[in-house]
Amino acid sequence: MTSPRHSRRGLLIPFLIVGLALALWTGWWFYLADQVETRIAAQEQVLRDDGWRIAHQPVSVGGWPFRTRVAFPQAEIIAPSGHGVSAPELVAEANAWNPGHWVVIAADGLTLTRAGKGRIDIGGDGARMSVNRLRDRFPDLRAELIRPTFTPREGAEPFPIASAEHVQFEMRPHLTDGVAATDELDVLFALIEARGRPGGPVEGAARSGHLSVEIEATIEQASRLRGVDSAGVFSNWSAAGGRFTAVRGRLRAGESSARLSSEALSAREDGRLEGRLALTAERPGEAMAGLAGSRSGAVNRVAAAGAAAAARAQGDRPMDLVLRFSDGRTWLGPFALAPAPKLF
Repeated sequence: MTSPRHSRRGLLIPFLIVGLALALWTGWWFYLADQVETRIAAQEQVLRDDGWRIAHQPVSVGGWPFRTRVAFPQAEIIAPSGHGVSAPELVAEANAWNPGHWVVIAADGLTLTRAGKGRIDIGGDGARMSVNRLRDRFPDLRAELIRPTFTPREGAEPFPIASAEHVQFEMRPHLTDGVAATDELDVLFALIEARGRPGGPVEGAARSGHLSVEIEATIEQASRLRGVDSAGVFSNWSAAGGRFTAVRGRLRAGESSARLSSEALSAREDGRLEGRLALTAERPGEAMAGLAGSRSGAVNRVAAAGAAAAARAQGDRPMDLVLRFSDGRTWLGPFALAPAPKLF
């Protein structure tokens, strides 16, 4: 008696299922890649119509099967204000199953263009940015530089920072009782263990040591952070009544340190900050004396020396101080130390 022959069709079913799934996934991947290219081209055209300068070599899309990888060789992005960045190559990547979360990497460094001040080459161990929840009104954004170096090109104005251990910027919608606020953003900026350029104000304040700054705030009128004129996004925002509120942070410059806070800061028509910044400082005289000895033309060295003498008269006890940004200057009591920080 012959034994019955068993059908091998059952063995083929798993392979057929895998093949079908792979075909469907491949179709999805190519659809996604096409959508990415189409949306990039459309967004670039919108920016160009608004006065931005966007340039790069032909874009390449890859990453099949699990990623979408878009490479922009010789990329340059310049805002209407004249500020911008360029890189030998920018690479944007997202998981194919989560196209709302992108990571952008500049593996070969960046060049920062400052309007009217020249270009700064940024080297180091990495520059990257992640953007999540792209379909929301305000996405989550995080950018960081890992052990960056800052080198001005020939003819560029000096840059206050020569290097740092880490630079970080984060932005996300402000939450009120767990719900995203309508028109507010939370921002955080951290500059960790920065070294100033020789003879500059940062090196002076840190007394040849490190400067670290961590500051967070809420931006009101966030939807107004856009603009097509040469002053950039902050001009439109400031004119609409935009402010930084709930400002909190810490600063360390060499042996000096301070906790800082402000309920509100705004900007004048010329872009310089206005408002009051409260500080609880430890050994502020050291930083003031360092500023007085710097060779920066932006620092009022006589005023810094006076502020240093007044601070040292209080000894090493913590001091409550107030920095005022007024009339385009930064004031510590009666001493006008330097121009107020400029947003645009």
